[in-house]
Amino acid sequence: MVTEEQFIAILQREMRPALGCTEPVACALACAKCGELLGGEPDSVKVFVSGNIFKNGMGVGIPGTGMIGLPIAAALGSVCGKVEYGLEVLKDVAVADNLQRSKDMVSAGKVSVELKQDCSDKLYAEAICTKGGNEAVAVIAHAHTNFIKYSLNGEVLFEKSCSESSDADKGVELSLREIWDFCNNVDIEKIAFLKAGAEMNKEISEAGLKSEYGLQIGKSLKENVGEGILANDFMTKALIAATSASDARMDGCPKPVMTNSGSGNQGITVYLPVVIAAKEFNATEEQLIRALAMSNLVAAHIHYYMGHLSALCGIMLAATGAATGIVYLMGGDYEKATNAVKTMSSDLTGMICDGAKSGCALKVYSGVSAAVQAALLAMRGIKTFDSGIVDSEVENTFKNIGIIGSVGMEQTDETILKIMCEKYRN
Repeated sequence: MVTEEQFIAILQREMRPALGCTEPVACALACAKCGELLGGEPDSVKVFVSGNIFKNGMGVGIPGTGMIGLPIAAALGSVCGKVEYGLEVLKDVAVADNLQRSKDMVSAGKVSVELKQDCSDKLYAEAICTKGGNEAVAVIAHAHTNFIKYSLNGEVLFEKSCSESSDADKGVELSLREIWDFCNNVDIEKIAFLKAGAEMNKEISEAGLKSEYGLQIGKSLKENVGEGILANDFMTKALIAATSASDARMDGCPKPVMTNSGSGNQGITVYLPVVIAAKEFNATEEQLIRALAMSNLVAAHIHYYMGHLSALCGIMLAATGAATGIVYLMGGDYEKATNAVKTMSSDLTGMICDGAKSGCALKVYSGVSAAVQAALLAMRGIKTFDSGIVDSEVENTFKNIGIIGSVGMEQTDETILKIMCEKYRN
């Protein structure tokens, strides 16, 4: 039996503000720790990362730089990053000459990023920085801000075992029934902090509509509405809100995003369609907050079986959460929420993650579209057959998704990484 306190702790752990894509951020955070240990800007920076961090850092915009990739993120982390900022480690980019100094480091060949060979962790970043005759090492694993070791000149200052870290990060196994009951019954003041995430993600969504970020999907959709090509309906409004936020985030917009399960795009997907639904269906603020709790917890629950990074695009998981939140706001019951989950599982499971980039906004588009449709179908009593990976027991369906993402797509992950590495070398 999961306690109320555990539910609240999960929400607080899985929703954190982040500035920029969280994989480059993890890289920058490890470098920031080294910079702090060395007492200043390093002479050289070398970073070894897992395949999943490598693929999610190759093509994504770094906030406030106009640049993409892990090298500039690593340089910035070592020059101006502060560990205390967590996932917002890069928020001092625009201060003084921080950006120029970081660019100079990269252009001078003082920064290198390489794949960590034989790395068993999906999420792993090891920074080795030197200054004068001193060397600092910092290692992050399992979660984007989770330091498992750091040392100075060979002296280990902090270390914890991988098994200890992994067990602590995995969290608590939930159930959809428990999530539904918690979200309907918890004292609203205890989860009122969820409003901050909604406001944060609305702000970057608005920024995405004002500038020409990324693929400009959200902006284009809005223009199509203005030209009478698309209807200004619930589906379109949800798509505009979410895709414009993703457009901005993936192209380096210097605004933070409230994440879910370590991902900004997943945070965008669990929050913004639900926010739009609340407005469309004239929900109260309390109903919105409860729906946001539902959306966040369902997404985090599926990640329990799969981890934060895999070959399976996490947008599908976040969109499943959003579908349950929308069902709640439309007055649906637990059975309808279950049907929405099963419809989502039949639809988008198998969507691959081929690295963070501007094109991720397209996957947000697909996820949000599927979430709205699943909720609408569920409210009409329509559900998929219990076949394929969909099980009559919804918890078994979640587990099946986890197996596909963590075991079934291992070869897919390796193949994607191989393709991307070949492009990088060429």
